[in-house]
Order: sequence, then structure tokens, then C-alpha cells
Amino acid sequence: MSAAAANVVVIGGGISGAVCASLLAARGVAVTLFDSGRGAGGRMAQRREVMDDGTELRFDHGAPYFTVSNDEVDRVVGGWEARGLVAEWKAMFACFDRESGKFRDFDKEGTTKKYVGVPGMNSICKSLCQEDGVMAKFGVTIGKMDWLQDRSSWSLASLDGKDLGNFDYVVATDKNVASQKVSGLTGKPPPLDLSVFPHLATMFQDIPVRPCFALMLAFSEPLAMVPVQGFSFYNSDSLSWAFCDSSKPGRACAPPNRQSWVLRSTAEYASKVINSMGPRKPSAEALAKVAEELFKEFQATGLNIPQPIFMKAHRWGSAFPAVSIGGDDKCVWEKSIKLAICGDFCASPSVEGAVLSGMRGASKILGCLNLPSGL
Repeated sequence: MSAAAANVVVIGGGISGAVCASLLAARGVAVTLFDSGRGAGGRMAQRREVMDDGTELRFDHGAPYFTVSNDEVDRVVGGWEARGLVAEWKAMFACFDRESGKFRDFDKEGTTKKYVGVPGMNSICKSLCQEDGVMAKFGVTIGKMDWLQDRSSWSLASLDGKDLGNFDYVVATDKNVASQKVSGLTGKPPPLDLSVFPHLATMFQDIPVRPCFALMLAFSEPLAMVPVQGFSFYNSDSLSWAFCDSSKPGRACAPPNRQSWVLRSTAEYASKVINSMGPRKPSAEALAKVAEELFKEFQATGLNIPQPIFMKAHRWGSAFPAVSIGGDDKCVWEKSIKLAICGDFCASPSVEGAVLSGMRGASKILGCLNLPSGL
């Protein structure tokens, strides 16, 4: 099968899927990408909020930045930097000890280059999904994936039963395609019939995940007592870190003094809250209560935190994996059914892990098509 004759479907427009799709398309493979969200990004999403006075605020409420240690990923990111999709965030970090009320360990991570998408973390995925040869369709949730053994291809349907077409290869970057957990949310079985692929069922049944809440805050003046652009919390029961979003390169900030911050809860705090409110989408009231609790903890630092002009919480229910299942391959490759499963849960729970996994998935398919991966 030539590259032009092969058609691949990528499920998920987060960084893993976007990287994989763009690498395949660059080699002449026809790629269709489906994502259930309104746009690309996944956990590298950017949230747009409009205040009562019409002012627009944007928050990187998923991954705040990323670092790179792998040479292959470094080459890819270098290409993004040359295109202006990412820039180095030259920020000063520290750790705040909640018990002593003091900052310490200034810039322990200063040795590593911190990258951010420009003008938002989602810019990278957005751009990769718009490349030639990638047909991206948003607002589509996959409901069923059937392997047609006699035709050696896959047939896909959406959650609402629409036929999405037939494909030679599938790249799944969403762990929910093979997870029973999804039934609790949709009331339907996972898209991949696990009775047909019992070993995948075993592999996916228990990928432990760490939930968390993101708190988005905007202030009309800078936080005068905070000497850094980002810090982790030590000895806090509910907060794990805080980053000044508006200090990142390429962020247009309305009035010059305004600051926007994103804080993240601890997994322990999030688990406790989710256990009491259940797995379904939280109500606005429930999220407002979480926002209030997390903000109280931020104020309890004694850092003279003023009242915000905007405050909202977002729940990441099962977003951040605690293990990786891809082994040395950094992806799960089922050659007999032409299925690649990629994502940070296959490599390492980071943006870099997700990029590497997407690259590996593309390489596996290109290898089957006898095309050099050129990575």
C-alpha cells in the first residue's frame, strides 16, 4: 500500500494525536483526526473567559509549560520554535513552604529550558491539526470502533451513531477508547469491544490517574509579595502549584498591571472532592465551592493576596496518568489489527512523553507503509 492509498484515523487532538497526524501527513498519508472537544489541545488547552465588562481573559488551565530532555523531541520542538509556535519562558520559580510562610529553593529548575505555546499552550496542537493532509473534525466523540478482519480495516461510528467511514489504520490517543470507566460517564460501553481484544482490556483496566482542579484567577494589580512567576507548595493540603500565566511570552494582557494566575490542587484534595460529588460533570455551584476553598488556601499563605476580579475552577477528572504502559516502544502497537495507541500514559506523564509517544506511533505506521519516518 502506498502512502497516498493509506488512510489513517487519529482519535484525539491533544499533543500526541496532533504530532502523530502531522508527521504522517508530511509523508503523504491521508489523515482524518476526530476530537470530542471544540478545538485542538487536550490538556494543553487554553481557556477563554469573558468578564462582565467584556474583557477577554485566557488561561493555560492544563499544562503550564513543558521541558525537553529527549534529543528526538528536541529536534521537533526546535522546528516549532523556528515557526514561532513555542517560545522559551524565562521565568523564575521557587517553592513556598506553607508552614514557615517563606519562599525557598529559588529556581531549582532554572537549568531546564521551559517552553510555552504562543500565544497559548494550545497553539501547537491547533497549528499541527491545520497542516496539509490533516482533515480535523471537532465536536465528534467516537462511539464505536469495529475491526473488519475480512477487509483488514476499521469502521468507526460516532457516539450518536453516525458512520464516520472506514480506515486502514487507527491511532487512538484517548485511554477511554478501551476503558470501562467511560461507561460511567456515557452510559455506553467503550468504543473498542473489549471482549474481542481481552489483552487490551487488561492493559487498560487500571491505568491509575491523578485528578486535580485548576483554579483560574485574574487580579487588577500584580501580586506584590510574590517574587517569582511560579512556585510549588510545600506542606499545603490542597494546593500543589501556582503560575503567573500573564508573564509568559506572547500573552497580550489587557491593562498593563493586570495579572492572571493558574493554580493547581493536589491530587489528594481533588480525589476527596470527586469522591463526594461523583464522576459526572460537576455543577457550577460545586465548582464555585472548590474555587472558594482553593482561593482561601491561597490567601492563607499570608502573601497579601487581593480579591480577584475573576475566579473560576476547572476539573481535570482523570487526565494525568500515574504510570506508563507503552514500555520501550513508548506506544502500544497492535500490528495484526493496525492499531497504535499513543499518549503520555504510554511514555511518561508529561508533554514530552506525549510528543514522543505520538512520534513513535507515526513511525510504526510509516514502517508498515515502507516509508522512512525521517525522525
